[in-house]
Amino acid sequence: MKLRNAQPFIVLRLEQLLYKLKDSFTKTVYQISFSVALCAINGESMNEVKALAKGLQILDQLLEAHMRPEEHQRMGVTEVAEILGVNKSSASRLLQTLSSYGYVKRSSEQRGYVLGPKMQNAAQAGSQTVFRDIARPFIYQLMKSSGESAHSAIVAQGQALIIDDIESASSLRVTGGLGRLEQLHCTAIGKCLLAFMNLPLPKNLNQQTSRTITNYSTFKQHLEEIRLQGYALDDEENLEGGRCLAAPVYDQSNTVIACIGISGPSVRMTLERLPHYIQLVLDTSKELSYSLGFRK
Repeated sequence: MKLRNAQPFIVLRLEQLLYKLKDSFTKTVYQISFSVALCAINGESMNEVKALAKGLQILDQLLEAHMRPEEHQRMGVTEVAEILGVNKSSASRLLQTLSSYGYVKRSSEQRGYVLGPKMQNAAQAGSQTVFRDIARPFIYQLMKSSGESAHSAIVAQGQALIIDDIESASSLRVTGGLGRLEQLHCTAIGKCLLAFMNLPLPKNLNQQTSRTITNYSTFKQHLEEIRLQGYALDDEENLEGGRCLAAPVYDQSNTVIACIGISGPSVRMTLERLPHYIQLVLDTSKELSYSLGFRK
């Protein structure tokens, strides 16, 4: 989109304000925000342009805050006013305008503002892309060292979402399927996410195979064992003839954000060879976590 009416320095300022947003999250968010900015500038008054720029500054600050631990994500009116160099009433009006469009919202404690649903969705999508790109070399190496299909997964829609999957070169292999949603209670990635992210238990522990755990008391005990040993095993619980392993991935705030794992035929991933595979998965998850800033 080309501008005819806007001054060059205004466009440059908006590009500067949006640069961190592009770095922090996705190119899509950047393009959408910049397009909105350019449309708003065209034919609008200088005061409206300045208000838009300050609104983008607020989003920029909240995007950065969104990467902090949850208790430090909110920003109050006074803090926003100081950052923007305006009075509190002006800061409050800007926040209320952004809130009315869903870009920011009141925090649960009503003591400040956090990202609204529109920006949270964009942030989540961007975070997934960033994590996938960082994790891919580790996933690839895990596939090479184990000889089995390797993948990474996160929680989405109450299930385990496979966001990357690198298939084994073997003709006999088990694949996760990029973009596939897997059940939490009977897969290694699902049980790993359940155990280490302390998610609520699924309402239905439906039986996939004869080895699926369907008793809630037994399953809770099983999750505790997973936490103690540091990894999850799917021992033909989701697919007969297939075994899977998964281990958690931590970020710089020592929070589990995803998991990585491998899947293979049980005739190759035998019980006798499991310790070897377990160590490979644990070592890789630890290396990936350290690359994300985790320090035990």
